[in-house]
Amino acid sequence: MESEYINRKTKLIEYTKIHLISLMQDTEDLENEMEPLDPNSKDYIEKDYEFNWTSGQIIATRHLLEVMEEML
Repeated sequence: MESEYINRKTKLIEYTKIHLISLMQDTEDLENEMEPLDPNSKDYIEKDYEFNWTSGQIIATRHLLEVMEEML
């Protein structure tokens, strides 16, 4: 039973790390897409909103990962 718990815990932590990497890649892509745009354009503003949203997800995911690694 304990080995099943360890297996699930490990999978959850590894999934969360992969999710974090994906979010970080998304923000890099958004930065690259925003770079050539006029900061006053509608496209830039929409991408900036998405960038900030994704950045918030990164912060939350890092926090959850830290808590998981401490608790589990």
